[in-house]
Amino acid sequence: MTEGTTSAAAEGGDTLTRLEQEGEIAADYLEGLLDIADLDGDIDMDVEADRASVSIVSDSSSRELQKLVGRDGEVLEALQELTRLAVHRETGDRSRLMLDIAGFRAQKRTELAELGAKAAEEVKATKQPVKLDPMTPFERKVVHDAVAAAGLRSESEGEEPQRFVVVLPA
Repeated sequence: MTEGTTSAAAEGGDTLTRLEQEGEIAADYLEGLLDIADLDGDIDMDVEADRASVSIVSDSSSRELQKLVGRDGEVLEALQELTRLAVHRETGDRSRLMLDIAGFRAQKRTELAELGAKAAEEVKATKQPVKLDPMTPFERKVVHDAVAAAGLRSESEGEEPQRFVVVLPA
């Protein structure tokens, strides 16, 4: 191996170790939260797309965990920000950690990927831009990825919280 290759491999290992540490800090924080709220749930940790990913899952009815998701994922978004702040407090670094509760975000990702693909097909057929409804940054990212996979491009327009995706013809 050359020096550059060794350095790149070490850097990749450092990144993985840092992301795993973020996941562990987040898991500890969330376990404390579950205890305080007297909710049952297991914590799963992973690293996906250069970010730590933490999920709260339950063997029992996910109805209890729905309290932590809230209407349209509003509570989930707030908990994700609080968890990122807890990680930041421990590490001193900004975290891009993703939190999922009871599979809400995974299901939402599937729905949004389908929306992005349908919008791309409409743009291909009509050759006209398609504007989608306002979305959170997570939702926009999923749609942008789906549009890119369909071979088109997209842009975000507007100001938060009314920022939306526009799918553009090739």
